[in-house]
Amino acid sequence: MRLWSLHPSILDRAALVACWREGLLAQAVLAGSTRGYTRHPQLERFRAVDEPLDAIGHYLSGLRTEAAARGYSFDGSRVLRPDAAAPGIPVTSGQLGFELSHLRAKASLRDPEWLPRVPEVARPAPSFAERPGAIESWERGVVTS
Repeated sequence: MRLWSLHPSILDRAALVACWREGLLAQAVLAGSTRGYTRHPQLERFRAVDEPLDAIGHYLSGLRTEAAARGYSFDGSRVLRPDAAAPGIPVTSGQLGFELSHLRAKASLRDPEWLPRVPEVARPAPSFAERPGAIESWERGVVTS
């Protein structure tokens, strides 16, 4: 599961579509309507806010807005709380930088024409508020201290 902290406008098509699908799964987990992925580390940041379903609803709505701008049709009726306010989930600058590098690597293989659209400096998705710090402790495959 990859719930990108990056602004959806810089995600290539595959990342945007996968993030939507995985965001819907995250919503199901947070709503208690599925038994899988309940301990996935990326859900920690959504669970840490007062209203996790509002947070994932806002996140999904941001993805849907970007999809619509590109002419894609993501089914908004699947978002349980589409009108939720921005939750301001903290995300570190180190995490954003890590994800930007990860996105570059993926885009260079699957969509090299998209690569010039990936900026040099990461920008967080509307649901997140950037703060200084290293890569987040919940990030898999990275040794953090």
